[in-house]
Amino acid sequence: MITAENEMKMDAMQPQRGQFNWSSGDRIVNGARQNGKQVRGHALAWHSQQPGWMQNMSGSQLRQAMLDHVTQVATYYRGKIHSWDVVNEAFADGSSGARRDSNLQRTGNDWIEAAFRAARAADPNAKLCYNDYNTDNWQHAKTQAVYRMVQDFKARGVPIDCVGFQAHFNSGNPVPSNYHETLQNFADLGVDVQITELDIEGSGSSQAQQFDGVTQACLAVERCTGITVWGVRDTDSLRASGTPLLFDGNGNKKQAYTAVLNRLNGGGTPADPGDPTDPGDPGDPGDPGDPGDPGSATCTATYSEGQKWNDRFNGTVTIRANSAMSGWSSTVQLTNPQLITAVWGSGTPSWPAQRTMVVSGGGLAAGQTTTFGFTVQHGGTWTWPAVSCTAS
Repeated sequence: MITAENEMKMDAMQPQRGQFNWSSGDRIVNGARQNGKQVRGHALAWHSQQPGWMQNMSGSQLRQAMLDHVTQVATYYRGKIHSWDVVNEAFADGSSGARRDSNLQRTGNDWIEAAFRAARAADPNAKLCYNDYNTDNWQHAKTQAVYRMVQDFKARGVPIDCVGFQAHFNSGNPVPSNYHETLQNFADLGVDVQITELDIEGSGSSQAQQFDGVTQACLAVERCTGITVWGVRDTDSLRASGTPLLFDGNGNKKQAYTAVLNRLNGGGTPADPGDPTDPGDPGDPGDPGDPGDPGSATCTATYSEGQKWNDRFNGTVTIRANSAMSGWSSTVQLTNPQLITAVWGSGTPSWPAQRTMVVSGGGLAAGQTTTFGFTVQHGGTWTWPAVSCTAS
């Protein structure tokens, strides 16, 4: 998958109001597609790298200009983009958990929602993502604030399909021991998670172990659907002095490259389960979200889309036992005016509310999976149902 670093940002796409420059973006999109690669669109709305004409706007005029930009760009590339970073870096650093004080934020707190709704209308089939940095540690206020926004969007039917974690790490900001927990908690909201701008400053085995840990953490979360490294050679990097990538300045593979490749080829099986420096190891007692931890039984519910028709669509939920459990129940929450018209597969459904279905099933061994499916009469709302799982 290919991501444009700068060529599809606002200043590059629309240097003059109403005058779009598609040439650089087209070269990346067309080149990727001709070589069998997907494209991540980056980014439709951002406080930075705005064209000069937009920087001088405010209020309703700026809001409309932002929505026009989202609509025009997403419409132009409709059907060619796998995932869009619809909004980038909208939350403040530090302990406040507040939104970033940007010109877009000052148009009203609903600006992010408005951008996502405009993107969905312009390109209904693209995955719509929120993307940010310093959201890797589950305990951080910024992480929690983004989580609450996604939770709110899912509850209210605001179209959001994925959350991007930029994953810029260095000695002062290493890969956190709870990284897997962060990814899993967001995935449990019913969104995909993607590592979008990965780079880790350092060298040798220490850097390789951290790249390995990040890769393993993604492989351990069923809804972690991609890892993008932010550049190819160290000399190409935004942080070149920190040598943070998988190839050195001459294009030679580094230890980090080999560690990532071995992890991918191993399908997530840890090469060194006893290594306490690898935060992604499933046996690491410091990571409470790891499936190998002792304690109460847990399970994961993952939604995947099926066939679609004009008035309805099918969905499948896969239940995975993270540890042995005597039973499970999965909640499927619809968005108004959706209704479920058919259910099949494992478990027994019940209906505590009109748009809430709970499916209950029997025991599963650790690592075992089972599935159930259903048909949703969507009533014009294509939002995926939110799914969750509780073990007993």
